Amino acid sequence: MIDDDAGSRLTRAGVALTLAGGVAGATAYAARTLLHRQAAQARRAIGKPLGEQAPLADRHYQKKLGQPVDLLVLGDSIAAGLGAERAKHTLGGRLARGIARSAGRSVRLRTAAVVGSESSMLADQLATLPDSYRPDVAVIVVGGNDVTHRVPVAESAAHLAAAVAALRARGAEVVVGTCPDLGALRPVPQPLRALGSRASRQLAQAQRETALAGGARVVSLSHVVGPFFITNPDEMFSLDRFHPSAQGYKRTAKAMLPSVLAALGVVEVVPFGHHAPGVGRSG
Repeated sequence: MIDDDAGSRLTRAGVALTLAGGVAGATAYAARTLLHRQAAQARRAIGKPLGEQAPLADRHYQKKLGQPVDLLVLGDSIAAGLGAERAKHTLGGRLARGIARSAGRSVRLRTAAVVGSESSMLADQLATLPDSYRPDVAVIVVGGNDVTHRVPVAESAAHLAAAVAALRARGAEVVVGTCPDLGALRPVPQPLRALGSRASRQLAQAQRETALAGGARVVSLSHVVGPFFITNPDEMFSLDRFHPSAQGYKRTAKAMLPSVLAALGVVEVVPFGHHAPGVGRSG
């Protein structure tokens, strides 16, 4: 039997828990409402001034050099080159010219990347390739849309793993550029920007582990190029302040090139932020 004092104390405790639960629920609801409102605000601020079609950069670069390298680029709008005004300024175009210059070989670029893609769409991009196509090296940059659409990290990583495996089965070397740090996006207000930054870093870590396990090389874009976008946003971002500018793609391609050249056997040593299968996994 519970005495009156004990019953009173239990009643007060129950009321306190109920009130605390109500406050916590209200706080969570208010936070969700704020984040949804900020997401809408960010979408309005960014808009689509660049459209949804990147410049077509696919061609045979430096054909006179002979012995072509077949370069494949897959992924999202960054991989496609949205924000670049000229084809040669896209990520693929920059990488193709960098390979030709450093390896002394011509480069045949094929871009399967599609603006707006999530990791789940890599399979569709691979399906567009002829069965006989055998790229020497494939570059994948994807993840930003997974974060903004709140795709579970494990799900995103599984799609990336499948794409890496499919490319390796074709005999291609693979280089993965991990999800950029969305904390660099100034049009996105706080605290949404901080949450996006944390989510993108979590996805990048999962991508790195997944890609390395699958035999791909990895470039941690938030480390090797992210600081430039944070400190020089007016120069690095295009008109929409979301996608890279020509200068942003130049910096990104320069940052990724060492791993692409290593995949082709042109160089052996790669700088900080570059990872090879079985090497530097704890970094």
